[in-house]
Amino acid sequence: MDKPSPPTRDRILEAAGKLFYAEGLRTVSMDGIAETAGVTKRTLYYHFRSKDDLIAAWLEMRDQPNLAAFQHWFAWAEGDVADKIRAIFDNLARSAHRRSWKGCGFLRASVELINMPGHPAIVAARAHKMRVENWLCSVLLDAGLEAGAGTLARQIILLLDGAFAVVLLHRDPEYFEIAGEAAATLIRKGRDHVSDEVSRREYER
Repeated sequence: MDKPSPPTRDRILEAAGKLFYAEGLRTVSMDGIAETAGVTKRTLYYHFRSKDDLIAAWLEMRDQPNLAAFQHWFAWAEGDVADKIRAIFDNLARSAHRRSWKGCGFLRASVELINMPGHPAIVAARAHKMRVENWLCSVLLDAGLEAGAGTLARQIILLLDGAFAVVLLHRDPEYFEIAGEAAATLIRKGRDHVSDEVSRREYER
């Protein structure tokens, strides 16, 4: 039995996403998207008022799957929270070995639209990055790092997004692995600091 075709809007988003990721936001035309999706421009504009709306919708569509991938890698990794966070970087390194890998779509959108801070795609990218940061903060809190979880989550985000940029520049996935080691070191130092504080308070009682 043939698999049913996805709804028109989803087909447009899938086609646009492939083109945006492979070629960049500015170089892709609405004509090209319509042709790739197999729809008329009239149908395309029926579902999306503008290219800007389509770009934002694509990033919003990628939000949950991207975060879910991080959560999956974290959940399936063995070891403590430092090992599990490092596993995210290691999996990104493996992804970066693929010829089709072209970095983080959210970061690339922020660069292409640098002069348009209120663009709906920038808003979507910012929201995604905050969701990742908040999730990192939550797993660090669950691991008992209450005192510095927020700062530590931001440090990991800096390592993560910095690695995206450097790997894309040099085409060397090892930078992800090195960034993952740095993230694990930060987490362990934070955990040791918490343990020292607990020991000090117990001693002072």
